[in-house]
Amino acid sequence: MKWQFGRFGLSLTVVLVWAMLVHAAFAADPAPVKAAAEAPAVHRMMSLGELFEAGGTIGYIITGLSVLMVALVVEHLFSLRYNALIPPGLADAIHRHIALRHFEEARQQCQFQPSFLAYVLAAGLRETDLGYTAVEKSLEDAATEQAARLYRKIEYLSVIGTIAPMLGLLGTVWGMILAFMEFEQKANPQVSELAPGIYKALVTTLQGLCVAIPALAAFAHFRNRIDQLVADGSLTAEAVFSDYKRMAVAEPRTERPKAAVGPRGKPASELQILNPTAAAAPAKMLTHPERDRPSQERGAMP
Repeated sequence: MKWQFGRFGLSLTVVLVWAMLVHAAFAADPAPVKAAAEAPAVHRMMSLGELFEAGGTIGYIITGLSVLMVALVVEHLFSLRYNALIPPGLADAIHRHIALRHFEEARQQCQFQPSFLAYVLAAGLRETDLGYTAVEKSLEDAATEQAARLYRKIEYLSVIGTIAPMLGLLGTVWGMILAFMEFEQKANPQVSELAPGIYKALVTTLQGLCVAIPALAAFAHFRNRIDQLVADGSLTAEAVFSDYKRMAVAEPRTERPKAAVGPRGKPASELQILNPTAAAAPAKMLTHPERDRPSQERGAMP
């Protein structure tokens, strides 16, 4: 919990520093800009304050997205680390508890160190009474669930990388419309008078791309990191239960009872199983008294 508050405080500090830099850019002295406007036309680069001013309202929105992007990147750098998802010493501690059949102590150990590995191991420990097959299935399901949560966590960077250039294009289209409307209202318009409106309209596209490119790059980086950490965590969880797997395989399996066999090698019926003395009875019960009587006795009868 303390570490989570520390990450939040660090992210907030980075956001505040970024906001101060943006404010300083807006609060820059406009005198040099005015002096440059009165001076002869020369090729010069726009200052940071001029870029923000030319961006207008949409430029402010893109700037807000850049601040959010920086905060997310800083938070992910600290939360998506190997030691954060796979705490050192946790796997060895759980392995010792499982070797001693102390499953309850192992579950408590997972609760004391919440992380990706702890969640996966806790899911497997809940299925120890059902055998290793159930444990293995539970480990796979828990790892898949946690990986999906981590992917959803970094999805905001992808959203920012998609929205920022679209907002920049929107600002450019709107600026072009305003530039041509102003150009139309003049009596004798010159082509050179259209240029300032066009280059100001393109500023928002530049701002959007400046935000989208690092956002998408950070998203790809964190996605690859999650893939690696999830694979390492899954392999570590399987290694923790390796002794449990060997014990489960070594346990003698209960042999199934052999099927009862009848007098002639055929499977015995339910009646024969319940009353074995009735096995020889059917032959006697099915004899016909008149047909089986000796011939002498049948001839002596009137």
